Amino acid sequence: MNERKDNLIASDATIRNAKAKDKPYRVKDAKGFYLLINIDSSKWWRLDYAINDKRKTLSLGVYPAIGLSEAREKFKDAQALIKQGIDPSDIRKVAKAEKAAAIDMKNRIDAGFPIKDSFKDAALTWLGSIAHTVQPVTHEKKTTRFELHVFPLIGNKPIKEIKSHEVFSVLQPLIDKMQLETAHRIHAEISSVFCYAIAHAKNGKYGGIDYDPAQAVAKQIPAQKVKHRAALTEPREVAQLLRNIYSYQGTFVVQCALRLSPLLFQRPGEIRQMEWKDVDLVAKEWRYFVTKTEVLHIVPLSAQAITILEEIKQLTGTGRYVFPSIRGNGRPMSNGTIIAALKTLGYSSDVMTAHGFRTTASTLLNEQGWSPDAIERQLCHMPKDEVRAAYNRAQYLQERRRMMQSWGDYLDSLKNGAVIIPLSKTAN
Repeated sequence: MNERKDNLIASDATIRNAKAKDKPYRVKDAKGFYLLINIDSSKWWRLDYAINDKRKTLSLGVYPAIGLSEAREKFKDAQALIKQGIDPSDIRKVAKAEKAAAIDMKNRIDAGFPIKDSFKDAALTWLGSIAHTVQPVTHEKKTTRFELHVFPLIGNKPIKEIKSHEVFSVLQPLIDKMQLETAHRIHAEISSVFCYAIAHAKNGKYGGIDYDPAQAVAKQIPAQKVKHRAALTEPREVAQLLRNIYSYQGTFVVQCALRLSPLLFQRPGEIRQMEWKDVDLVAKEWRYFVTKTEVLHIVPLSAQAITILEEIKQLTGTGRYVFPSIRGNGRPMSNGTIIAALKTLGYSSDVMTAHGFRTTASTLLNEQGWSPDAIERQLCHMPKDEVRAAYNRAQYLQERRRMMQSWGDYLDSLKNGAVIIPLSKTAN
């Protein structure tokens, strides 16, 4: 009775007993809604409808997986959309696309790939695009910063949907800890990712992003105050430091690295990563490529430095690094080793640092009257102009050889407790 009122004319028995014929035919139930019986006996629910003056057909499922009552519900839902001017076929396409996207997302995650058009997707692509422009160690540091600080919070979000407050939420913990240098670096790198995505947003890639939300965050990061690394510069204090260094009871590798540091006064990372292939004990030189300034640097080796290197070579000379890791994993000595050694000797980071040997040498060599240009060149504080850099290398090398030997002799005199008399380059 109710079926007749709703203009529904089919019945379960009619549907169930419908047999295949020599050509497809329909069992009608309502206007445009019917069951199509195919010649292979398959039965398909169909809805013929018109929207925007276009005739269309929508599949509502296969009988008997979809029974009569369920098919009618699908028909009513589709009919309601059509009355609102919405094409149910479009709704289905959207749902199908979303399902496919969800499957693709899961497959990418399972395979270890970033979600398509996510911030992580854009960031890794950007990192790949700049890999040839930076040193491998620099590229690794950038990648690590993203992995530690950025990806856990916004990595999987569609890049176009990320707001300024979300970018700030990445930086807030660093600001709270006063790790301002890291905060500024990460902010600049996040902004670079957005700029890359904007430039490559053609054809809807990255959601068609056209704005960098990191712009609004820049002024919310406090300016970084310049913090000078602690260093001893009084000769009597340096003398005691040297005596303490030579009394250090750590491993032989660390002993040698610690003793060599004040003699060479290069960056701590460069000393711990010193390779035997760059050391020429006959020419008394250590030549290596400085990643920070991207220049080939020459460090003349004093007799004191040669002695230390000859001793350590007996232990590590067959390997790659002069000061290998104690773990024997083919890596150089760890970054905190010299710092830990200084702390063991009673020097906290606010008194003396591994980097402080550079300040010590710079201060005392300037006081002794050596050429400031030669000192700066030996510190590898390079002029920006490449021609001038090459000129400086040639001009000051002989003076630097004399200076480095004089510096080694001076440190010996301090360590041995001689009367402290400032040396002059004219005395050599």
